[in-house]
Amino acid sequence: MDKSLTPLLKSAELLANRLLGLLPDRAAVDWQAHRAAVWHGEGLDRGFAVHPDVDDIALDDLLQIDDQKARLIANTRQFLAGHPANNALLWGARGTGKSSLIHALLNAFGDQGLRLVEVNKSQLAALPDIVGRLREEPFRFVLFCDDLSFEADDASYKVLKSALEGSIFKSSGNILIYATSNRRHLLPETMADNEGATIEGGELHHGEAVEEKISLSDRFGLWLSFHPFRQDAYLAVTRHWLAALARQHGTTVAWNDELRAEALRWALARGVRNGRTAQHFARDWVGRQLLEADGD
Repeated sequence: MDKSLTPLLKSAELLANRLLGLLPDRAAVDWQAHRAAVWHGEGLDRGFAVHPDVDDIALDDLLQIDDQKARLIANTRQFLAGHPANNALLWGARGTGKSSLIHALLNAFGDQGLRLVEVNKSQLAALPDIVGRLREEPFRFVLFCDDLSFEADDASYKVLKSALEGSIFKSSGNILIYATSNRRHLLPETMADNEGATIEGGELHHGEAVEEKISLSDRFGLWLSFHPFRQDAYLAVTRHWLAALARQHGTTVAWNDELRAEALRWALARGVRNGRTAQHFARDWVGRQLLEADGD
């Protein structure tokens, strides 16, 4: 590109940004009527949009994660009461209820003023704008970052790192971040990262690369780990969802050895035992039984 065009392009970009600032935002969300929204921050389409489909899952539907559930409920109650509370990182195996727990909290505490704003990883640069818009609202907001992780060459994590311990959240007592991830440290870890580690006085000191990656997750005050289900836990969750779906559709389920074996085969075919697998099996089984009944 002709270097002589660089000043012109910079001027054009500056002008475009100023014009965008004059354009109207999306219509404001009525937080009294709506409990959840999604942040959109691209170009002309910036602002909050009412969340189109909030999961109706209840806390009682989430089994085999009692400790994690109790700790996050306590943290959320502290937050709603105006007491000190922590940003939370829910990390671990897929399908074990991390995202569902956040939605269940909204359903449980929405009447007490809890609100949810979903923020995609690609929108993290807008955190100061989001916080600025919510700071004066008479509600308590959880900014929800789902399935959060960063690649090694992705520098956007620095925005989140700065926000978690920076002045953005210190000046706003009505906002927390709850994030879910399959990674404990949110960034990929490689063997090369450990080459800079040293032992001094019998203590392990991580190299700069590892320290940088750990420092992001360290900024979440509350860590909750989720692990794959054991067989008995998987079967307990499966029985719960079978009964719940059957009741919802006006039928019943007779749990027996044949149904148990079928549930185990379903999990084996997918290579994982978790709450999501149990729910999917229950939908398949109850749906097939209802279809067979229709044929009668």
